[in-house]
Amino acid sequence: MDTLSKTQIMRIYLSSTDKFKNAPLFETLVFLAKRNHMAGATVIKGVMGFGASSAVTSTRFWSVSEKLPMIIEIIDTEEKISNFFRIIKPYLEKVKKGITVSVEQVQVLMYKSGVK
Repeated sequence: MDTLSKTQIMRIYLSSTDKFKNAPLFETLVFLAKRNHMAGATVIKGVMGFGASSAVTSTRFWSVSEKLPMIIEIIDTEEKISNFFRIIKPYLEKVKKGITVSVEQVQVLMYKSGVK
């Protein structure tokens, strides 16, 4: 990815308890992003939130499972984000509770590989 191309960031808002088969959905999506050579993906764990169901989840409320809001941010070119969404849409449609996906244009100032 170069800094001159039209770049987008896709944000996927989901729950830490969402699964795909037996794996956490957030983990499945990040590995899919890696296999599809996306420029980068980050999972952010929220401390409080609510979605379309209006059920508030928080680290303050005790529950048997730690159900917390999560955001996966995936960045790449507009074309690759669009193609990747088509790949993951079937995974997202299987989520029984709410899920939100947004996309916005971003300007990348630096994209530098690290040493492995």
